[in-house]
Amino acid sequence: MAMLTVRQIDRADKEWLQQEAARQQLSMEELVRRLIHEKRQQSMEQRSPSAIVRRHFGPQKGIDLGERRRFGFDVPTFQDTEAP
Repeated sequence: MAMLTVRQIDRADKEWLQQEAARQQLSMEELVRRLIHEKRQQSMEQRSPSAIVRRHFGPQKGIDLGERRRFGFDVPTFQDTEAP
């Protein structure tokens, strides 16, 4: 497991961190771990093409994107053209 030391943190930021950790009944260290993890997840989600499409389209923008499919196309079906 990696270790990280952060120096020269703004006093107001440190006070907020202490208060937020106390409010959530966590140590400051655990709160920082969770904040980093959450930010990384958000960053990764925003980079994927599908996330970008959902952000600009989708139910929040009034557009139904339909069911997600693996290959992005429908398999064609053919009717029998020969009459019995």
